[in-house]
Amino acid sequence: FKPKTIAVIGGGAWCESIMSAAHQIGYEGIILPVHPSGKKIAGVKSLKSLDAFPGLIDATFVGVNRHATLDIVTQLQTLNAGGATCFASGFSEAVAEDASGVSLQKKLVKAAGEMPILGPNCYGFLNAFDKCGIWPDQHGCREVDQGVAILTQSSNIAINITMQNRGLPIAYVVTCGNQLQVDQAEIASFLLDDSRITAIGFHIEGFKDIRKWEALSRKAKNRGIPLIAIKTGSTDQAKNATESHTASIAGDHTASKAFLERLNIK
Repeated sequence: FKPKTIAVIGGGAWCESIMSAAHQIGYEGIILPVHPSGKKIAGVKSLKSLDAFPGLIDATFVGVNRHATLDIVTQLQTLNAGGATCFASGFSEAVAEDASGVSLQKKLVKAAGEMPILGPNCYGFLNAFDKCGIWPDQHGCREVDQGVAILTQSSNIAINITMQNRGLPIAYVVTCGNQLQVDQAEIASFLLDDSRITAIGFHIEGFKDIRKWEALSRKAKNRGIPLIAIKTGSTDQAKNATESHTASIAGDHTASKAFLERLNIK
């Protein structure tokens, strides 16, 4: 979440927005587009391959289709890249339309190996403390000295939250998508180590690893950091939307509410 070098892979408007959003938040590191044509993206000439990137790649936006994503992630893992945001959809959340989505998601896990990935099916992150991010759209974040972290599965909800005008200092925004490899609880636990964080808020579609949430609750209590959550899925319509959006199983609303209360997540 504090990359000094960022590779932007793909040639569409999303990749151009990545470049613009990084400059908007004040990013001062190396950010370079990668496209086999070598064309200019946001006024910057693309590298024709990842092998041409100068030095190590700390973070990557993988803005290509789901099949090409597998090849790119495999290459990034081979190059010892720090991590990747996988933008493409059509993985497990699309199983109703395409049964291959689950298989592709399993292959993506294997391709990543030990390299952490956000998503798939997500935007990425913003870090207003250190003025950096991988974000293919508009955002309202500005540099802050302390503030809250907001973790969502929905990128659209995250965009809107960054545009709030209530004076809430937003430090981190992280979208998790399908939570293929790292989930919200794991990310939040990592962010708790940043002494500049004052609270952590969640928009939760589904819980992935209950034990990680329990560990997060204990850690937050020990550090005096409040955890606040909005859990979707209280109606049948919301449950169906959740499953089709990120392949999350919303579960019983009463049980989810009781679980969050037990963990002192408001």
